[in-house]
Amino acid sequence: QVHLVESGGGLVQAGGSLRLSCAASGRTFSRYAMGWFRQAPGKEREFVATISGGGGMTYHVDSAKGRFTISRDNAKNTVYLQMNSLKPEDTAVYYCAADRQLRWVVKTRRDDYNYWGQGTQVTVSS
Repeated sequence: QVHLVESGGGLVQAGGSLRLSCAASGRTFSRYAMGWFRQAPGKEREFVATISGGGGMTYHVDSAKGRFTISRDNAKNTVYLQMNSLKPEDTAVYYCAADRQLRWVVKTRRDDYNYWGQGTQVTVSS
């Protein structure tokens, strides 16, 4: 079982930055690949980025490449999403998710992840 709590969302102007954090419970955090998803009003939840249990491998959706960076600190049981050059279209509720993996596989579907946080709102004004 993994309990996830996101933080760090807020209101920012276009071009600004935010760093989201997701704190996880449990002693086996490094055995979980972690992902960030987002959901804008009236839209489906979409994949943003994922990172392997050890943190050595990452994958970002094309719209996030060069602007967003996923990372993790297993000593702190925390995964981060650094978001730079934010755009109004990045406005959404951002969720972190966990998937227990024995071997790293890039997973981008919502159904691939077993555990979810409650989400944190990010609003980018133009």
